[in-house]
Amino acid sequence: MRYQSHPFRGKAREHKGDDMTKRASGTFDVKLDPQDVHSSDSALGRMSISKQFQGDLEGNSSGQMLMAVTAVQGSAGYVAIERVSGTLHGLRGTFVLQHSATMTRGQPNLTIIVVPDSGTDQLKDLAGKMSINIVDKKHFYDFDYTLPDAP
Repeated sequence: MRYQSHPFRGKAREHKGDDMTKRASGTFDVKLDPQDVHSSDSALGRMSISKQFQGDLEGNSSGQMLMAVTAVQGSAGYVAIERVSGTLHGLRGTFVLQHSATMTRGQPNLTIIVVPDSGTDQLKDLAGKMSINIVDKKHFYDFDYTLPDAP
C-alpha cells in the first residue's frame, strides 16, 4: 500500500490545551516477511513486520499484519499490531501500535493508534496517533502523543 507523499518536515511541535501534545518525527526501515496462512484464498495474507526507527523515536518493533487484496487495482486493506521498544524523546519503554488501513482505488485511509495502557517504564500512560508518509520509497513517521508524567 502506498500512502500520501509529502516532504518530511522534521520539526517538533507542541499544542496548547488541557494536555500537552508533542510531535516526534523521523524515518524508519521496514521488513515484511510473508507467513503461511494455510488458506486457498490468495486474496488473503499474513506477514510479520519488523521496523527500525530513527529520529525522535529510536528503537525497533515487531508485529503481525493481516491483509486482503481485491480484484480492483489499488483497493486493499490491512490490520496490524506491533510492539515498539526504544526511546521516545529520550524516554525509554515499550508500547503497542494498532494499525487499520484501507485503500480504495489508490486513495489511502490509515489509522495508527497507541493501544491504551500498553506503555511501560517511562512511557507508561502514553497515548497517541502516528501517521506514515512514503516519499521515493523512504518511510517517514509523525507521531503526535501525550505522556502525562513526562518532564
